[in-house]
Amino acid sequence: MASPTLITPNSKLTPLPSTKPKLPSAASTPPPQQRQQQPLRRQFLTLSATILSPLFLSPLTAPAFASDEEYVKDTEVVISKVRKTITMDKNDPSVASAVAELRDASNSWVAKYRREKALLGRASYRDIYSALNAVSGHYVSFGPTAPIPAKRKARILEEMDTAEKALSRGR
Repeated sequence: MASPTLITPNSKLTPLPSTKPKLPSAASTPPPQQRQQQPLRRQFLTLSATILSPLFLSPLTAPAFASDEEYVKDTEVVISKVRKTITMDKNDPSVASAVAELRDASNSWVAKYRREKALLGRASYRDIYSALNAVSGHYVSFGPTAPIPAKRKARILEEMDTAEKALSRGR
């Protein structure tokens, strides 16, 4: 491999500059006052991280569970809307608006109470959820003006009756 400079017998070799690391000079060291602030800053950051980390690392929880009175009231409203909507005559001009209103009410009821662990085992919740699922599934599949078949209507009304009985018993 050829070097860019020619070495001849007459030329003198020059030593390469040393690659030793430079020692820190007095200008690069922080003043004593700054050296004292660094541990204080570290202590502050450590303390604040210790205090705030549980807040950031804990899972976000939903707001506290609604009271039993509120659950009973909301469930009774949904039951009355379901009964009113599925017993309407198919030629009634307000069927489509009643179905849209029922869909909004059922969606908000399900969204509000679906994640409540205390309610998932209740008979009233199970029956209402099943009935709402059947009603909304029918209207999604067949449209808001399609009448509910007699068998399905009977099952939905039966679930509403059992849910009302369970609500009155506190279940």
